[in-house]
Amino acid sequence: MNWTMVAAAALVLVAQGRTTQDGVYSDAQAKRGEATYAKACTSCHGTDLSGSGQAPALADADFVKEWNDQPLSDLYDRIQATMPADAPGSMKPADVADVMAFILARARMPAGTGDLPGAAAALKSITFAVTKH
Repeated sequence: MNWTMVAAAALVLVAQGRTTQDGVYSDAQAKRGEATYAKACTSCHGTDLSGSGQAPALADADFVKEWNDQPLSDLYDRIQATMPADAPGSMKPADVADVMAFILARARMPAGTGDLPGAAAALKSITFAVTKH
């Protein structure tokens, strides 16, 4: 039996079942994200993530409903391509991931020990989940 292949297959299966309830970001990353959010996002989304005018809230029931059961890569792509509104696409990948970690922390998703990756491909296997599946 090829144990390397078995181990690789096991890692893939574990990664496929991850959700935001599994601690996919670190507290340190959320803290960095809070600082980035303050610089790039508060003017439109507010300090409390409540949104204003055309900018949607990032911490209410509608936000959770929209993203629930969606891969985090979709949220990453949206932020990366359209934010901040005055300079779309200008955020570095790590900054997008940090802001996402801050949003997840404010949504009361549990923190873990590792950082959320700053690449859409790596986020495809992590699902936004309001409750543990």
